[in-house]
Formats: sequence, structure tokens, C-alpha cells
Amino acid sequence: MKPDHFLALYRELIDENPFAVRAVLRILEVTFTESVPTLAVSCEAQPRFLVNPQFIAAHCKTETHVKAVIVHEFLHVLLRHTESSAHLSRARHIAFDAVINAIICRTQGEDWASFFRTYYAEAAGFTKLLRPPTPAEQVDLPRLKNVSAVDRAWKGLYAGTLVADDIAELAEEIARAQAKAGATTAQPAETTLHGDLIGNHEEFGGPLPGPITDALEQAMREMNGAGIWRGQRAGLGNSQALVDLEKAANDPVRQWEKAALEILRRHVLPDPKARRAVGGTHSIQLPVLSPGDRRAFLRSLWDPILPQSRWESVAVRKGATAQVYLDVSGSMNSEMPALIALLTRLAGHIRRPFWAFSDEVVPAHIQAGRLVTSTTGGTSMACVLRHVIETRPRAAVVVTDGFIEGLDPSLVAAARSAARLHAIIARHGSPAALRAAGIPYTQLQRYPS
Repeated sequence: MKPDHFLALYRELIDENPFAVRAVLRILEVTFTESVPTLAVSCEAQPRFLVNPQFIAAHCKTETHVKAVIVHEFLHVLLRHTESSAHLSRARHIAFDAVINAIICRTQGEDWASFFRTYYAEAAGFTKLLRPPTPAEQVDLPRLKNVSAVDRAWKGLYAGTLVADDIAELAEEIARAQAKAGATTAQPAETTLHGDLIGNHEEFGGPLPGPITDALEQAMREMNGAGIWRGQRAGLGNSQALVDLEKAANDPVRQWEKAALEILRRHVLPDPKARRAVGGTHSIQLPVLSPGDRRAFLRSLWDPILPQSRWESVAVRKGATAQVYLDVSGSMNSEMPALIALLTRLAGHIRRPFWAFSDEVVPAHIQAGRLVTSTTGGTSMACVLRHVIETRPRAAVVVTDGFIEGLDPSLVAAARSAARLHAIIARHGSPAALRAAGIPYTQLQRYPS
């Protein structure tokens, strides 16, 4: 996977915002480096998200696999695992990761879970807690006559019936048993034991820098409006924090947002054949001195190893190609604020202004999360189609309740020739008129009341 592809998925994950990742991920500078075995968040004044490109290329087979490992590292930070100052045993490190992996698998589904199932396919003993049981193993476990403590923990962890304290206690029991057997059991050095784990486990310990601490506070407020984590240290043993984390991730409104955002992204994101392109800059690290990186130059004066130097690179990407038309008739009031929030996340792919329509098309703007426009009442799709024909965007997305007038087939055909046209219908709406007119549509899930 090329760096640009990884960065696109990183930005996409910020839009999706599972577990409120946006607050932290958007302040991190992504750096591709082989100085870490997998991924890590650096504890610097200007924190970075360090990514080993060889690890991504070797183990992330799908785009959701990339998102799974990014979120895994984020959750280490959110749960304050990186601040543990005490020496941690191998079992304790596995317990940290197992709890995080189980939360991701239970809340994000099989596409994400398949990364851990594949990456830890050969794991055995306590280490198998790092992956969910396969369907065959789920069937076989209850049939075993003598089920081990590890197997009971494995089943309970991924079923959601086991709390983090139980995993921590089991980890400590195994660590004590390993310590007693240490004199007679050949074990590699502790510092070499974490290469198979995701994240920079070798550098756990020490306080987080101010920018990350502030972003974590914001993430916690996003995950639960009541702010129940504020002032607490959310760690592995804080089972209530983990329960709250998973509950917030499975909140019906967040599930609706996840499904709706996927629909919007599918139709708003740039057409691969789009010609419009804009330039942007991003930083890359190279072992070649750059005139713009004074720190690297000064280091080269005393360090015999040539340091990584920051270079600014111009990237060409697709420009905003979609026009969005919002039905501002009264029947759309229940979902409109939530849809506006989702469209704001995709603002980089949408032409400005937005367009609102009732029985005419007028400009619309988002201010402080609210749609600012004018309306004359009623609903007419014909005015939208004429506007599409006139402006000829690459894509046109119409958000409506579907209660529209009968349409002239020639007008519909002309609009579909002018742009990639798609309608998104509220759950309480009706697709009948759009279906009769031959306009492709997708209906949203019911918005949680």
C-alpha cells in the first residue's frame, strides 16, 4: 500500500470517527518510518503517528485492516496504557491488546475482526486471546470436557461477558507462573517478546504530551456527553470505562451515523474519472537533508548517522466534484441536523455552496452546524434537475423525503446525462416517485428517536 493510500484511509477514518478518534488523529503528523515495528504514537511536544510501511504492506490485506490497526493504537492511548510506569510482563502486554482487540471486533464487525483473526492465526496458549475464535472454535469450545481458564477467558472476552479485570487477573496469574518456572524454562529476553504485538509496547511509560491529553479529553466528551471519564484514569483495570467505551460505540445514533456516512461517501466522493484536480502539500521523511528542516541539518553536524529530514511534497488529488441538494421541506426536520453534521465531515469533496430546494433551488451555507438558507415551501424535484443540467457537476446528490411530483422523463434523462445523479431518502420517506422516474436512490435507516 502506497503512503498516499494510507493517508487517504487515515483521513477517511477521521471522517467516520469511531470511538471519537477524530480529536486525537487530526493533531498527529503521520510519519512513515521503520524505527517502530508496527505503529506508535510518539510522546513529543509535537506528537506523531509513526507507521512502519513494511508492516502495513505485509499484514493489511484490506482497507478495513488498515483502519483496524490505526484504531488499535488509538485505543492504547485513549485507555492510557502508554502511561503505565511499572514494568509490564509479557502476559500483561497481551492482556492490554486482547481487551482492545475484543472491543474492536465486537463493535466494528467481521471486516475489522478479520485482521486479528488472520494476523494471530497461529497464536496459541494465552496469546490466542489476541484474536476472536473462529466459527469452528466457537462450536468446539462448549464441547470440551476440561475447559482451561484461558479458553474460558477467550470465549467470554469476545462474547462480551468477561470484564477487563478478569483478563488482568488471569494475566497476572500466568506472569507469576512463568516467573516460578523461569529458572528451568528457556525464555527469550523480555525486551524481545513484543515484536508480534501491535503498537510500540517497548516504550510504554511516561506522561502524554499536552496536545494529546487535551485531545483525549475532547474524545472522552464526544464518546459520552455526560463526561463520566473526566478526571479518571481510564486503564485496563477500569472496567467501567471499558463498558462505557463499548456502549458509546454501539449507541444507536452512532450506528446510524456510521451507516449514513458510508452511503454519503459512496456517492459524494470524487468520481475516479473526474478531471478536476487541486494541489496540496504533505510532509514526508527522507534520509536526505532538506533546506526546510533546520533541526535535521543541525543534527547532521554532530551525529554520524544521517538523520531523517522533512521534505514538503506537492500532491495532486481529486477536487470537490459533487453538488449536494438538501430538501428543506418541513418533513426533513428530524434528520437534517444529523445529515448536516455528516456532510460537514465530507466538505472537502463537496462544491460550495450547498444547495437547498423546496420549489426552487437556492444557495445554502452551514454555520455553527446549522443550515442557513431560504425556502418558499413545497417540494419540487424538477427545479433540481434543471439546476443539474445547467451547472453540470460531476456528481449530484439529492437528500429528500421522496415526496415529489411526477417528472418529465426527458428532463430526468438530461439530468442523468449531465451528472452522476443519486437520491438519498429519509427512512420515513417514500421512494415510489423516484423509482417511477428512474432516478437511482438509497434509503437511510430509521433515525433513532
